[in-house]
Amino acid sequence: MRFPLKWPALNGRVLLLGLLLASSAAYADDPRTTQTAGHKGPTALRGPGRAAIASANFHATEAGLEVLSKGGNAFDAAVAVASTLSVVEPESSGIGGGFMAVIHRAWDGKQFFIDARETAPAAVNVKDYLNKDGTPNRDTALNGPLSAGIPGEPAGLVWLSKHYGKLPLKDALAPAVRIARDGFEPDSRLINAITERQKDIGRWPASVTKFLPDGKPPVAGAVWRDPDQARTLELLGEKGLDGFYRGEVAQKLVSSVRAAGGNWTAKDLESYQVKEREPITVNYRGYRIVTAPPPSSGGVAVAEILNILSGFDLSKMDTAHRMHLVIEAMRRAFRDHNDYLGDPDFVKMPLDMLLSPYYADGLRQTILMDKATPSSMLPSSAGAEPGMHTTHFSIIDGEGNIASITLTVNYTLGSTFVAQGTGVLLNDEMDDFALVPNKPNVYGLLGSKANAPEPGKRMLSSMTPSIVFGADRIGVIGSPGGSTIITQVLEGIFAFIDGKNALGIAGQKRFHHQFMPDRVDMEDGVFDKATADELTRMGHALKQREPWGYMNVVTWDLKSGTLDAASDPRRPSGLGKVQ
Repeated sequence: MRFPLKWPALNGRVLLLGLLLASSAAYADDPRTTQTAGHKGPTALRGPGRAAIASANFHATEAGLEVLSKGGNAFDAAVAVASTLSVVEPESSGIGGGFMAVIHRAWDGKQFFIDARETAPAAVNVKDYLNKDGTPNRDTALNGPLSAGIPGEPAGLVWLSKHYGKLPLKDALAPAVRIARDGFEPDSRLINAITERQKDIGRWPASVTKFLPDGKPPVAGAVWRDPDQARTLELLGEKGLDGFYRGEVAQKLVSSVRAAGGNWTAKDLESYQVKEREPITVNYRGYRIVTAPPPSSGGVAVAEILNILSGFDLSKMDTAHRMHLVIEAMRRAFRDHNDYLGDPDFVKMPLDMLLSPYYADGLRQTILMDKATPSSMLPSSAGAEPGMHTTHFSIIDGEGNIASITLTVNYTLGSTFVAQGTGVLLNDEMDDFALVPNKPNVYGLLGSKANAPEPGKRMLSSMTPSIVFGADRIGVIGSPGGSTIITQVLEGIFAFIDGKNALGIAGQKRFHHQFMPDRVDMEDGVFDKATADELTRMGHALKQREPWGYMNVVTWDLKSGTLDAASDPRRPSGLGKVQ
């Protein structure tokens, strides 16, 4: 089958503009249009009576279960898990970073999106991230205090506790405080991360104190303590926002950053605000997916891909053609990701267009059934390797409250800069801005002026925490993985719809296309030889890579009440547990 449109003869932007103009009048009244409003979930469900948590570290999972056993709910447990990950998994997240959360409140069946993303400091200056010749300065974008946005995670934890939790904040933070104070044995991934970034860590005295005891990385079996972070978490629990964004911790953060050449001010910290936004909702083949809106790009991309694919009967196709269509949908969604998306408080985005099934109809017509569309046909520039960092956890409690939360400090160990006397490792999220338009960041993602840095602006993120509602099952899905987060969550949704259990979803082999570079990254064995040969014949460039992502999944069978939790088998230190 071939569509009548002769795609290779058309310019991508002209075509897309034509699609926009041709269908713009229909968006508002079309009953099939993807819902962008939240709070339209199912009515309240009877809880399962048990709880399940899946996270990337067993200390964090156990911390969450401990808080549940003391009378907390899923949101108190989320505070416990996130803060404990800050202590035991600093290579991926921490209170010096930020998070995005999709949550479901049991008593009324409503969903909410919590945006605790980092923000640019008021004194942000693009020139700080450029070399003299105008090319991106990768060092200032990724290392040290200039690479750090104002942290959002502490404020997000306070928000979760205050608006949705049942316990005092200090009780939910208690496991993390205890582990930081008494110590734990670092796992191999943390040790390897410190070893990998030892040279950068060595540039900052407080970072050396924290990560290089005796001048070298910790070793397996050694007990590692973080008393400074324990004290910071205690102050957060005792004073809430004032324990981090004002007072002694804030003073130490600002003085340390400025002494090392950064530009934070006390006002930057005092001005930080959590944003509660309406999640994106998309219906696909009888399932309702609730996911992250901007400043996450993930939910828009997942919705766009599902809308494109909803016009095909994938079940009647052989594997090669089914995968071809998924790859082509990925390609188009990532193109739009690069061009249109940014912080909704700063940028007007055409979300009605991007989320409309009419727009998806138009994009679908550009896909040839037996031939790959070169990404060069959709205006672009070269990208780089996608990255594999960040962390995610999933929770369902006995009442039926749900938390799907993705946290990050961006690159491995963030900026590697620790603020003196706080134990706080700062993020390097400034690299997630389009510091130089149409030049790739560390994950190979391109950006436009929509994602250019401005004072107080949130940088675009790939984090895609999601909840999938079916007639008989609910799935809580998310993953780290830089730009691959979006495609991992997409493939996790497909696996859930196909009936796989939590381990099957978390452990399945993965493939990824992000528009540029124009190739399909794949894990070994994701395609059989016949499928790989057919995709190659169609014009897809396949590249095998090491396994990626550390997905953490919880599922709930509504008929039996059974919970299932699994951490990605690619990371042995993770734990999915039902209690």
